[in-house]
Amino acid sequence: MKNEATENVQNISITEIQPFHDHPFTVTDNEDMAKIVESIGKVGTITPVIARPLSDGGYELISGHRRLEACRKLGLKTIPVIVRNMTDDEAVIAMVDANLQREHILPSEKAFAYKMKLEAISHQGKACGQVVHKSRDTISETDSGRQVQRYIRLTNLIPQLLKLVDEERIAFSVGVELSYLTEYEQDDLFEAIELEDKTPSLAQAIQMKKLSQQGKLDTEIINKIISEDKPNQKEKISFRLDELSRYFPKCSPQDIYRRLIQLAQDDYRRRQRNRNTRESR
Repeated sequence: MKNEATENVQNISITEIQPFHDHPFTVTDNEDMAKIVESIGKVGTITPVIARPLSDGGYELISGHRRLEACRKLGLKTIPVIVRNMTDDEAVIAMVDANLQREHILPSEKAFAYKMKLEAISHQGKACGQVVHKSRDTISETDSGRQVQRYIRLTNLIPQLLKLVDEERIAFSVGVELSYLTEYEQDDLFEAIELEDKTPSLAQAIQMKKLSQQGKLDTEIINKIISEDKPNQKEKISFRLDELSRYFPKCSPQDIYRRLIQLAQDDYRRRQRNRNTRESR
């Protein structure tokens, strides 16, 4: 990586910069974004974004999607940019490496980012006449090659199930096993999850994977597996009081607990009404 301090920085119109093609990292209007907006509003964009010139004009953003969005929110017309000439594969690798430095990354973001970087490294190896045997081991500085491959498996999930993994309603390991199901089987599974308001355990996911590989998994079996009671599968959920206090100001911990129980009961009754409506059709 070049030393950014020694590179020329240009102030470029925001309208000339477009986001990276198939950028796997979301730009969410959350607390982190609010902090970036506040910081740029006070002191400006200290760290320039990185972009590459496009053949038909304009620039493609490599690093700095949240900083660019923050500048848009502030109504700024230009942003400091380091412009680098890169091939498609070099741009993918640089984009992934820069965004993996984020503090909060969803499993789906990491999954598609790893997949893109692996494909880029493979392309580079083939272009050089080399066979990249252990390219998965060079993808990440924090995850092993095996773990990288497990993340990439998640890209085989349908969007609805992948969203449940991001929301932590489905555990990462369970999502990996479910990724081996066909698209039709995953569609049936998601419908069963919605109907029963239950998610599969790791044992159930492995069971469905084996049945799928044997050609024995159908809608009836999926519904039967998901509807099973799991008395021994008790998940412990914990919350940080400072996070909850934002939504329940001036409430004691006991009051917050009671209000959460009330909200859960209201949500349960709503789902029961929806379920009864579906079953009466």
